[in-house]
Amino acid sequence: MTNLVHKTTDLWGHPKGLFLLFGTEMWERFSYYAMRALLVLYLVDRVQAQGGGLGWDHASALQLYGTFTMLVYVTPLLGGWLADHITGQRLAIILGSILMAIGQFSLALPHAWLPGYELHAFYTGLGFLVVGNGLFKPNISTMVGDLYQPGDKRRDGAFTVFYLGVNLGMFLAGISVGLLIDLFGYQIEVDGNLVQVRNYQAGFLLAGIGMLIALVLQMTLAKPLLGSIGIEPAAKRERRLQQQARKTPLTKQEVDRLKVVLIMGLFTIIFWAGFEQAGGLMNIYADRFVDRTVGSVELNPAYFQSLNPLFIMIFAPLFAALWMKLGKHDPNSPVKFAMGLVLLGIGFLMMVAATMQYSEAQQSSLWWLVLAYLFFTLGELCLSPIGLAMVTRLSPLRMASLMMGAWYFFMAGANKLAGLIGALVGSGEAATDKEMVANAFAIFGGFTLAAFIAALLLYLMADKLIGWMHGAEPSRTDTNVSPALTAASKVS
Repeated sequence: MTNLVHKTTDLWGHPKGLFLLFGTEMWERFSYYAMRALLVLYLVDRVQAQGGGLGWDHASALQLYGTFTMLVYVTPLLGGWLADHITGQRLAIILGSILMAIGQFSLALPHAWLPGYELHAFYTGLGFLVVGNGLFKPNISTMVGDLYQPGDKRRDGAFTVFYLGVNLGMFLAGISVGLLIDLFGYQIEVDGNLVQVRNYQAGFLLAGIGMLIALVLQMTLAKPLLGSIGIEPAAKRERRLQQQARKTPLTKQEVDRLKVVLIMGLFTIIFWAGFEQAGGLMNIYADRFVDRTVGSVELNPAYFQSLNPLFIMIFAPLFAALWMKLGKHDPNSPVKFAMGLVLLGIGFLMMVAATMQYSEAQQSSLWWLVLAYLFFTLGELCLSPIGLAMVTRLSPLRMASLMMGAWYFFMAGANKLAGLIGALVGSGEAATDKEMVANAFAIFGGFTLAAFIAALLLYLMADKLIGWMHGAEPSRTDTNVSPALTAASKVS
């Protein structure tokens, strides 16, 4: 297999191109999660006439949230195919960045500029974000894998570094937009009372600026730091390397490895359907039912969206060091996935406790929410970067971006499922606060049970899945193969 790695001086043990991709992804994630932190709050805010929100009921807002986030993960399947066969990864990333910037600025248009057309601008913005994300998302991840030779043991570490960039952007997003919508907010008088109006458009504007920074990084630094990586479509490159124009059929090894990706993808649906309650149901729960007062300050609910990336930045280096320290005892990918599901279940136990504490006289403690996000994060570290690395090493080269898109397709189903389940909490109009908390208790308890059962099933299947990987990872009983080496291998 011809080496595509661009020959540049390494920085901290990795190609410099990794840190360009780190920065590009960081600002794209800043943009997306700034918008995501506000989306449901913006939809349900009731001061619509003054431009503070759209005044939707909670169930409708959560269903829209689920549909939007589903589409965000569906379109990478098409974007991956286009990059593999037509545009190449680099052009797809640039086009996606432009479209997403347009989408964010559409959301940022003040209501006063569009009287009667607020929803048109809103849906237009979401549309641009969905299409742009489809071009961007699968290709940035695939390019990280292309920086390394097959068998390079730095590959898993590179995805951990890359994942830190993702979460640094997410952390900055939640804090920044939470501060900004309050800082640029204003007070109005409603029925003789002063009401604070959050300036959501200022938050969406900040998200658009973040996306422009990602675009500028790619357009100015990609050529010197990435060389030829991502320019030629992968399918075209493989045909050229094999010196044949026709498509080659998948081998039995490749089919088995794709079966592993499929099965692991089904388990990721369970994980992400629970995890994505963070931007929907848990966001609303924090806004309505959690005592967010610290001293004399009431925290904006958007701040809680920064807990997950903060914990990622704290614990990701520790997890990376732990996997290396374990050496031949390092758990394989299916076992790590099972561990992630167990930790997700424990996180939902914290939310069950929060609902049990709530009463008409007492709101839930914010510490239950903090603990839930902590366990969600620990579970994510066992599952998400490991899954990305697994897809890049198990996918045939000619299907690399397509399979990354397929991986995100599983997450699309999870996000739609998350919205549908979250909407079961009921509407603030049709249900009392007590009824909504009782519904939340049932939802959180159901996720706890589902996560534990799925973890047990996956653990029992682990050795069979490792066998289908055909040497990409050792089985738990194989002590003659280095897990660090085989975990990084990728078959061309």
